[in-house]
Amino acid sequence: MTKITTQLETVTEPHYKYIKNRQLAIVQAPFCGGQGKTGVEKGPKYMLNHGLESDLRELGWDITVESPLDEEYLQKMMEKDAVTDRFKNTKRPGLVGTTTKTIYENVSKLAQDNKFVLTLGGDHSIAIGTVSGVQEAYSDLGLIWIDAHADINTLESTDSGNLHGCPVSFLLGLHKDIECPESFKWVPGKLNPNKIVYVGLRDVDKAEKKIIKDLGIKAFSMYHVDKFGINKVIEMALECLHPNGGRGPIMCSYDVDAVDPLFVPATGTPVRGGLTLREGLFLVERLAETGDLVALDIVECNPDLAINDIHVSDTISAGCAIARCALGETLL
Repeated sequence: MTKITTQLETVTEPHYKYIKNRQLAIVQAPFCGGQGKTGVEKGPKYMLNHGLESDLRELGWDITVESPLDEEYLQKMMEKDAVTDRFKNTKRPGLVGTTTKTIYENVSKLAQDNKFVLTLGGDHSIAIGTVSGVQEAYSDLGLIWIDAHADINTLESTDSGNLHGCPVSFLLGLHKDIECPESFKWVPGKLNPNKIVYVGLRDVDKAEKKIIKDLGIKAFSMYHVDKFGINKVIEMALECLHPNGGRGPIMCSYDVDAVDPLFVPATGTPVRGGLTLREGLFLVERLAETGDLVALDIVECNPDLAINDIHVSDTISAGCAIARCALGETLL
């Protein structure tokens, strides 16, 4: 009888080659001012109360928890008449600009101290601060933006006026040559269009499509996920950031609405037809496997938008699972 043997592919433990001694900073960013639905500011506490910190410690991380924002101040500012904080069509530019600057200063220091920065939002406007801060430590940073939405509207193109739909345009410096609120003058705007890749898009405004095409930004929509499969998409995304087999530091900014609302129902702008939960987790597992991941945002978990406790649990559990998978948890 011929003995048949199989050889399993060896999966090495993620080694985070840019991070020494597995130092991790969890930054709480409980901010809802980039959009109109309160509750998203509760996301960080819900995830921590779900046991995220202890789970990550079990994965071998030495953790500090940072709280750079004054929550009482933010609450008071949110309660004020939003009409007084406007610029053209945009809502609360003063509050968003000053808050993201505070996040930027905190994240910048942590990243330069050689810590992996995990920022828990809050709405996606916080990425103006997080990505800019991480770039201070890694000038050649590649950014993977996982989202149902492109978030690349400008101050002039946004229809809703909600600034959580505009962070990428600020990161790219698209406002440097147009009239801009003083509160955003601090934004470095150093992100190069060839250093960002979208994954999971399925709800993109007409103006955003034009910006993406004009700048030559690489974007993989759910069409590409369906056509090629999630593994091929992430491989192509990595190749876009570092062509010809090159390597370099990577940050992932992850909006949970990239995952289908069947799995993540409690989020501000759900769009049907998204990633399965397994696909959503594989994305960050694969990034961790490269060893190049240096920072992660998890944003737009909004417990107040849940219909019942199961929806809260599903959404917060998914957010925590994304963090764990990005930080070393594997199936085997």
